[in-house]
Amino acid sequence: MKIDSIETFVAHMSLFVRIRTDTGLEGIGEGTFFAFPEATAAIIDRFRPMLIGADPLRVEYLFLRLYRLVSMRGMGITSALSAIDQALWDIRGKRFDAPIWEMLGGRVRDRVRAMLVLEYASTEQLCANAKAAVDDGYTALKILLFQNEHHPMTHAGRNKDMVDRMAALRDAVGSDVDLGVELHRNMMPGDSVALMQELRQFRPFFVEDPIVPDSVYAFGAVAAKSHLPMAAGERTTTIYEFAEYVDHGGISYVRPDIGIAGGFTQLRKICAMAEARHQAVLPHSVPNGPVATAAHVHMGFAAVTWDAQEHRPQDVAPLCNMVDAIFPVVNGFFNLPEKPGLGMVLNEAALADMPPVKFEGHPAQRMDGSIAFR
Repeated sequence: MKIDSIETFVAHMSLFVRIRTDTGLEGIGEGTFFAFPEATAAIIDRFRPMLIGADPLRVEYLFLRLYRLVSMRGMGITSALSAIDQALWDIRGKRFDAPIWEMLGGRVRDRVRAMLVLEYASTEQLCANAKAAVDDGYTALKILLFQNEHHPMTHAGRNKDMVDRMAALRDAVGSDVDLGVELHRNMMPGDSVALMQELRQFRPFFVEDPIVPDSVYAFGAVAAKSHLPMAAGERTTTIYEFAEYVDHGGISYVRPDIGIAGGFTQLRKICAMAEARHQAVLPHSVPNGPVATAAHVHMGFAAVTWDAQEHRPQDVAPLCNMVDAIFPVVNGFFNLPEKPGLGMVLNEAALADMPPVKFEGHPAQRMDGSIAFR
């Protein structure tokens, strides 16, 4: 069996790839370099001649061949590798008539917990959305606590507003729901530590990315002072970068994204590193599409310390139109996929009508007009 063709589709916020073999088997994958999917497509175009004619079952070898070609780093390259890798594992599953989780060692759990991300909204609407999610069976929610309007505010005013919002949300859902806090890389180390001291009373599930991911050591220093479970990794790729966070970042939750971190080939090793240090895995999956979400669910059934699958509703347009069938959330959980490979195929006609989202405009600013962190 040999790789016969490689097609790419840039749609909405993702790059989708479809690899076909000379035996008729095909596999799909999703690159989640969401602000620049065209760059991912261009890199795959350069990779194509090195893949045509290759044995698609040599997944590890092909990853290394492309990754070590010129030893360049960056999310554009790892997003391309991630999409290709998912597609090769999809082919592998179909070749051996087994879902991907089965080939990763079999399932270690009966279902994968979903963690719904609560989108930006007023405090009143946020609490209403959280209550509705709990009524639907969710036991884990994530709040985007730091919002754009917080950038020009004073330290005291900003922190008071976020603490009040967190208090209202905890009161709305009660004590039996895990509430993750996303600070979205928006704060300075000292400001974030001060905020987290006040958030401790609300028993957050974790605090994610309080500072920009430019320095693992700075993140570790913040983690040491926060006295809260810390989460990081959505802007991190490959085992080499994750090893630094795992060993020096002071994290409790590792946040890889299968669409940029290196596909199944890298993610299973990242999960093993986390397992060896008793760190849980909370994969990043927003604003990912249905293919990357499905890939995460497969990984979640096989990874020992997988905790919850970050999630946004997949049963709405345009996400539900990208593939023939999404993986639904039932009572707050993903059920076991049983089809060979990933278990879905691309809807090519629908993807053709989904232009990429353009991230344009000016970044957030502080009250003095300077560029804020993000």
